[in-house]
Amino acid sequence: MFTKSESRSQLSIPVLSSGNAQSIQLESTLKDLPLYDFAAELDVLGTEIAQIFEQYSLLPGVILKEQGRFLGMLPRHRLLEYLLRPYGIDLFLEKPLRILYSYDRTTPLILSGDTPILSAAQQALRRPFERLSDPIVVHLDADEYRILDPHELNIAYWQLRGIETQVRVERLQLQMVQSEKMASLGRLVDGVSHEILDPVSFIWGNLSHIAEYSKSLLEIIHVYEKCILQEPQKVTDLKEAIEFDYIREDLPKTLDSIRTGAERLSRLANSLQNFCHIDEVYPRPANLHECLDSVLLLLKSRLSSEIQVVKHYGHLPPVTCFISQLSQVFMNILNRSIDSLLNQAARSQIRSCEAPKITIATEVCSIDGTGQRWVSIQIVDNNVEMSIETQNQLTQAFSTDLVRETSLAMSYRIVTGRHSGKFRVYSNIEPDSRGTVFEILLPSN
Repeated sequence: MFTKSESRSQLSIPVLSSGNAQSIQLESTLKDLPLYDFAAELDVLGTEIAQIFEQYSLLPGVILKEQGRFLGMLPRHRLLEYLLRPYGIDLFLEKPLRILYSYDRTTPLILSGDTPILSAAQQALRRPFERLSDPIVVHLDADEYRILDPHELNIAYWQLRGIETQVRVERLQLQMVQSEKMASLGRLVDGVSHEILDPVSFIWGNLSHIAEYSKSLLEIIHVYEKCILQEPQKVTDLKEAIEFDYIREDLPKTLDSIRTGAERLSRLANSLQNFCHIDEVYPRPANLHECLDSVLLLLKSRLSSEIQVVKHYGHLPPVTCFISQLSQVFMNILNRSIDSLLNQAARSQIRSCEAPKITIATEVCSIDGTGQRWVSIQIVDNNVEMSIETQNQLTQAFSTDLVRETSLAMSYRIVTGRHSGKFRVYSNIEPDSRGTVFEILLPSN
């Protein structure tokens, strides 16, 4: 049997690591919490462990080793429970820990030091009720084990929950402010669009009359020219001064140009009104092709002559949806594709044989073999193929981020949450249509 001095060499002095408990963040791990470094070989006497526990009142347990190899962990309260049993002092206090370990073979909860605090707390709470107060063994390196007091873990967990709640509240407040701003901007743009449509409607309504009047006047002048054999010199000089022959030829073209401009301005104002329209409480049937065309019209200034837009519209039924929100989704995706193509063109990395192109395709399809019909909207840009890392980043962008809101995350929630649809992003590897594909699937009526 080992003497007391011999067994002392197999018993480490308890050391408490301070960690970074004062600066805990949402991404903090167990390594950032106060951890106890206290281990003993199985040949150490129970009295020595009891003396250490008496000297260090906050020490939650001891790590058990045999010839330096990790075996388990003995909680402080478990030792006290064994000593309080009949003959417990005689059986365990004056005997090596090996005797106690043979009675208590409870497997402790062992977690990596890189385990997030929130995840560790949830795993600790899933333990049996009688083991909830047991310390947690934290595995740092190959042979380094530390002891974590569950009370410290609970305190850190609730601190993080408080931080998480505060971040959610701040984010909700920011969203409310942003929503109010967007609603105010939408009402402002809607009012401006209405003010634009009023004079445009006047111009459009009077253009037909002006065209008819000008045609009649030119006919009268033509008849006068035939009836008057000798045109007065003053009239001849005036015709030459105002270039009458050119006016007679250019006036119909000018009226057609005014009609085209008024029509474009009317379509633009209507697109603005549709885009800024606040959806009703309930979804309504809508024409998705008109919605896509309206968004493309609004983005016309960003679609430079270098970017070609190709439409492959299939036959779609009216889709019951919140059309204003879907307009925002289409706007977000098209903006991202335009940015990507422009950046690639600026870096001169896009394939020289293929001009920058955005393809929009729609169809009704079945995706799961159940017979349910889905409306598919694919927006494809012929940018360079996405790497696996980029695809993972896009997938992560769909998740609800507590810190920042992304346009893809918002689009994902609109499609999957508000419309019970599916939102997919993947890289197309077909030779004739390489690029990034954003696919929106909506349930068909």
